[in-house]
Parts: sequence; C-alpha cells; structure tokens
Amino acid sequence: MFGKRWNTTPRWYMVAGNAPWSYPASSLAWSAFRYELKPISLFVSDKENLNMTRRQMLALAGSAPAWMVSTSSAAAPDFTRMGGTPTAFSIRSRAGGGGRGGAGRGGAAQGAAPPAAPRPPFDIVEHCHNIGMGGVQIGGLPGTDAESIKQLRARVEGYNFHVVIDPRLPQPGGDLAAFDAQVKAIKEVGATAMHAAMTNRRYEDFDSFAPWKQMFERNQKTIEAVLPVLEKYKIPLAIENHKGWRSPEQAAWMKRLSSEYVGVCLDFGNNVSLCEDPMDTLNNLLPYVVFAHIKDMGVLEYEDGFLLSEVRMGEGFLDLKGMVQILRKKNPNMIIDLEMITRDPLKIPVYTTKYWGSFDDPSSPLPGRDLAKVLDRVRKSKKPLPSVAGLTPEQQLKAEDDNNNRCVAYAKQNLGL
Repeated sequence: MFGKRWNTTPRWYMVAGNAPWSYPASSLAWSAFRYELKPISLFVSDKENLNMTRRQMLALAGSAPAWMVSTSSAAAPDFTRMGGTPTAFSIRSRAGGGGRGGAGRGGAAQGAAPPAAPRPPFDIVEHCHNIGMGGVQIGGLPGTDAESIKQLRARVEGYNFHVVIDPRLPQPGGDLAAFDAQVKAIKEVGATAMHAAMTNRRYEDFDSFAPWKQMFERNQKTIEAVLPVLEKYKIPLAIENHKGWRSPEQAAWMKRLSSEYVGVCLDFGNNVSLCEDPMDTLNNLLPYVVFAHIKDMGVLEYEDGFLLSEVRMGEGFLDLKGMVQILRKKNPNMIIDLEMITRDPLKIPVYTTKYWGSFDDPSSPLPGRDLAKVLDRVRKSKKPLPSVAGLTPEQQLKAEDDNNNRCVAYAKQNLGL
C-alpha cells in the first residue's frame, strides 16, 4: 500500500515543420505524442490522480487532429534511421522469386544473370530489419483485404519501421475506385507516404520533343485525377526524379499543382544522367521533397559520353553529408532510404544526336553550362566503376549484400542515419 507505481500522463506538443512530411512553413502540425512517467502514491489520493489522468486524456485527445488519434500501443515510426528500397535488393529479390510486399518492385539489375537455383521468397521487411535499417519502401501491397493489412502493419510496427509504399497509378480516365481502395489500405498499414517513379530514361525512350511532351502531360493528368483520393486519405504521393525530367521542369509542375499531398521523392543521383549537378537538383526540388532516396555516384568517360553508376557511400563524388544536412534542416523527420543499385554502369550518350532530341525546344532546355560542369567532372574521374557483368549469380548476390552493408555502416557512422 505504501509503494509507488508508474502512471503515464499523455502530453501532446506542437512543432512547426517537424511532421514526417513537409508542410507549408506557415502551418503547424501535430507531430508527436509522448508520455511523461511520474511516480504516484498508492494512498487514497491515488484514485483522484487516476481520475484526473482520464479527464486530461479525454481533453487532450479531443483537441488532437483525427489522424493522430490512435488506439495502437506501438511506438512511433523511426524517421531518423535509413530505410531500404526494393531496387537496393533487386538481385536478392530476383533470387527469391520477388513478390509484392516481399521483394516489392525492382526488376533485374542491368547486366545480371538469372540465379542458379531457387531460394526462399525474399522478404524485404525482414531483410531491412536484419541489416539494421529503420524503415522500408515496399513495392506494392500483398493485398487490400483486412487480414493482409493487419499482418503487414503488425510486422512494420513490431520493428518500429517507417513505411513507404508504391501504389499502382491509374491511367487518365482509369479506375479510380481501385486506386481509392489501394490508398485506403496503404493508409491503414500505417504508411507515411507513397512513391511513384512514372518515367523511364528520357534519353533512351525519346528522340524528339513532342513525344516526351505528351508523356509529361499524360503524367500530369494522372496526378490531377488521383489528387482527390490523396486529399481524402491525407497521405502524400512523392514523385521521383527518375531520369524522365530535369529538376526545373519537375519543380515548376509541383509549383503549379501546389498541393501538400503531392511532392517529390528526391533521388540523390538520377539527374546526373540529365547533366545536373546533384546539389542543384536538391536545391531546385527542396521545397517539394517528401522523402529521399540516398546513394553515392561515380562517373567515367566512354566513347559516346559518360558512364554513370551507383557506388558505395563515400566512394563517389556526391556531398552526402551536406545533402543530408539540408534535408534534415528542412525536416528533422525526413525519411531517407537507401537505393544502392548493384548493376553495370549506365551509358549516358551525351555525344549522340538522340540524347538531345527531347531537349530540342525552348520550354525544355539543357543549358550548356550544365553540360560543361558534368563533363568537367567526368574528365577528372579515372576510378573504375563497379560492374556485375561476368559474375556468377552467387557472386552478384554477395556484391549486392556487401554494397548495402557497407552503405548502412557508412550512413550510421558518418551521416547520422
């Protein structure tokens, strides 16, 4: 009777700009729920303490936004540690047969041979946990039924993971009801955001401006069509800079759209293929970044232009520490997920006519100063780039594992991730 026990008194607090995704600078977002532990006496006054606690809880919960009120006892997702993306594990995924909610998206790595023997299905959630990550991007839901949602949510909450999920976007005029069901399920899983790539490599798919413009307009119509669904469920869709458009073009699109539920998944290195300096890409897209794919990059000259490759963190030319600091300054809870793709280097044929075809219009320029800047870096680069060509399936898998493990260790030691 005269001992003490711990009582949890809930306390909400408000911060500006510290929600898992970015809000306009003028807005305030409820971004955390924490408990203050206080020892209380077990005398008669203890009953009054407990009654006060319930009243406080009801009052505080009543003033909180609906999307923050939850009966779950799980800890808040970890937004500080680096998560993993499907394409970081494409060789391991393919070896295990892939699968939505397990391997996620991510096709075969370029230059990779098929595996020699089947392996157990790849589970991206479990794998990210096993290598010490703090979250996961999943290439699609395993199902939208209640049981599938419950199981996936239990797993990611059990690991205190932040979660990003790729929905299947409808074509213009497509089935919005199916998309609505997906987004509802993704929200129920507990995802912080959704991801969409939307394009392939501009310089490979297009040799003139008009078809590229049609593609870009079609993508914009798709996003306009799904925007009401995003607003309904209040979950942001982050569109990656996926070698399909330069950052000024994407930033102008985001500015026109002006929605807190559509933003950018910043890929640290993709726009080097479009002759952009990575820091320029970051600064152009920064106002719209929801979360990021982190990687380091290397370049090397070849006869038609330059080779571009993901490399282990710290071995490339990106200012990783500076870029992470800029993102964390914008939002301390910014999700940053690893996309170290183990494959052969990509060929960026800037000396060919086709490469320039889709830029042949004043509305989509590629300034000569940007080309000069990237070529100067290429000219000074002499270090060989990694390749998987000629490796056995087992060697490729080991290379991918080694690359990812090195990046995880580097991020923890040098980037605070």
